Amino acid sequence: MNEKLDRRKKYTRMVLKDSLITLLKTKQISAITVKEICGEADINRSTFYSHYHDQFDLLEQIEEELIADLNTYLDQYNFEQEAEALKMTEKLLEYVISKRDICQTLLSGSGDQSFERRVMDVTRTFLIKSWINNNEVDPDISEYAGTFVISGSIYVIKHWLANDMDKSPKQIAELINSFRFRE
Repeated sequence: MNEKLDRRKKYTRMVLKDSLITLLKTKQISAITVKEICGEADINRSTFYSHYHDQFDLLEQIEEELIADLNTYLDQYNFEQEAEALKMTEKLLEYVISKRDICQTLLSGSGDQSFERRVMDVTRTFLIKSWINNNEVDPDISEYAGTFVISGSIYVIKHWLANDMDKSPKQIAELINSFRFRE
């Protein structure tokens, strides 16, 4: 019985998340109501409230899952080695492809820009730690350099998504990794 409930919970949450993403393609998060999400999902409002507080909570949960996945990917690779950095970037881009609809929607600004900021914070922290460990960048400017590299990389990914991913993940990974600082 518990497994059936868990499957129903997972299904309900998936449908609600998909419904919010669908609505975010045409509206800002602040203009979306719980009633609209429930209508899109064909789910009762009381069911929605048993899972989430409001549309902002639902969006935050979607972002949390993606950020957790991002952290998992970043922790798997040794960014200090060029080949590993390239492989990690390529794997991250493959993940973006697998979550294309969600990533494209959240990076488009239909959310509230928090997702892009959170992605930048996570990757900047990881990148700066790697740079400092390798003495690649002066610690006094590492935060600025990290912001520059990460924001450029995010905009490359946004452009790539907008162009229907017209280049392979490997090509985009090579481009992004070419932005790394050299001594």
